[in-house]
Amino acid sequence: MAVLRESPWYQQILQEGRLEGRLEGREEGRLEGLISGISLGLELKFWNDGLALMPEILGIENVELLEEILAGVKTANSPDELRQVYQKN
Repeated sequence: MAVLRESPWYQQILQEGRLEGRLEGREEGRLEGLISGISLGLELKFWNDGLALMPEILGIENVELLEEILAGVKTANSPDELRQVYQKN
């Protein structure tokens, strides 16, 4: 087993696994940050009516779409108007 751990292939596989884990962690953190920002924006702008959208938004895992939603919170005049941002996709 010690010979295997010292092999260049094992080290490369180990390194790639660590890198992949970090990338997945960053992506997950980014999703959580976007969700948090959307939730705060909805609460501040539309109160409970805005927060009613969160169950729908929590199902979205597309970072670009979540960024569009966050930007849409600024310009939407109602929760229904914001809903159109993510239902068009």
